[in-house]
Amino acid sequence: MLLDSDAESDVAYELCQVVGRAILPYRSSGDFGTAFFFQDGHDPVGESLLTAADMVGGSGGELGLRTSVTEPAGVAPAVISEAEIVPGWARFAGDGVAVLPTAGLHRYAGDGGWRWRVQPVPAGIAAGPEVIARLAADASSAFVLAHGVREDGSRPLEVAIERVVRDGDAVLITTELPPGYVGAPVFIVQAEPTGEVSPYCLGLVLPGVGAHPVATFDRIRAVLPATPGDI
Repeated sequence: MLLDSDAESDVAYELCQVVGRAILPYRSSGDFGTAFFFQDGHDPVGESLLTAADMVGGSGGELGLRTSVTEPAGVAPAVISEAEIVPGWARFAGDGVAVLPTAGLHRYAGDGGWRWRVQPVPAGIAAGPEVIARLAADASSAFVLAHGVREDGSRPLEVAIERVVRDGDAVLITTELPPGYVGAPVFIVQAEPTGEVSPYCLGLVLPGVGAHPVATFDRIRAVLPATPGDI
């Protein structure tokens, strides 16, 4: 669904309000990306952190913490080294996805005397096959929530309003995104048979040149059951 510019701005604002605290900056081996919390159902065990597989597996991975995603104020560190989190990332290179069960993140916070205050992307808006099938070669509005990289090294939360298309089995963002956007969630809106317009999280941004493939949620859901649990 292609929206006009005013409607796109409204959707971008609402997404920041609803899932803005799901999004965190990530860095590994000099590469900058984004990760986000996803809640698969109501069970806390179903909560995971997601990013692109190409972002993990190197050395020195760090997850950045914004002050708005932890409480009480001033207690949590500015970054968490991935080496301190058990279980660590499960990497599914064939699907382009990396999954980190968040049990270790919650233990780490508890040991440090603080708590997470996040807004995971809920399972109810994760795009199913029927949503993906409605995408076409005609462009639809897409909204990427990510932590970009400024010249001074800061990583603010940003929203890029882009275009997404389906080309055969591939789903693509049609332009090249700035540094820091790989791994970020991609949102769209679609009209329902009832006439209502609903938001969906289409998936996450994969690396690309000139355009970016999207690892759609049918691929993400396929690997979630294989992710190591709380050990």
